[in-house]
Amino acid sequence: MARFTFKEICADLWPDFETLFGATGACGGCWCQSWRVLQGGKLWEDTKGEKAHQLTRSLILTGRMTGLLAYEGDKPVGWCSYGPRVVFPRLERVKAYRRDDTEGIWSITCFFIPKEYRRKGLARQMLGAALRFMKKRHVRIVEAYPVPPTLDGTKLPGAFMFTGPLAIFEKAGFEIVQRISHSRPLVRLQL
Repeated sequence: MARFTFKEICADLWPDFETLFGATGACGGCWCQSWRVLQGGKLWEDTKGEKAHQLTRSLILTGRMTGLLAYEGDKPVGWCSYGPRVVFPRLERVKAYRRDDTEGIWSITCFFIPKEYRRKGLARQMLGAALRFMKKRHVRIVEAYPVPPTLDGTKLPGAFMFTGPLAIFEKAGFEIVQRISHSRPLVRLQL
């Protein structure tokens, strides 16, 4: 298994974040803004791309964004986004993720791993590191929105697994607390 190290995002790491996300902003110009913007057609179309790039830059440089970068040596090779659920307003727009008991909850919303680093255990290791970082912040409950295998048991391609595979969360002790549809389980872990 490859040896990776992990650092919580901070202003000094902005160049590494930008390098990892590349010219396209990781996935279709998202720049890790998808869950942070109340999506609705034109609003998201107007945000993705350069505007999302600048929003993320501002959040990181001012210390208002949490998450971690994974490294192989000095090279950034992965990103895991997490933070208080309230900073991800799009979660309230997804019926399967709406809850009445979200006060104080932190969310793990996404992983970005370039193709050449997938299937090396990196997402599982990033999840473990994220939980350690959140524990240091005295977070009590963490939730996530992982992707399960399809009903016939097949795995989806990596591009559709950006919220993480269900198996890594289950192995870390998360339990499904809500499942309105098969494809959208909501899992939680008490730290």
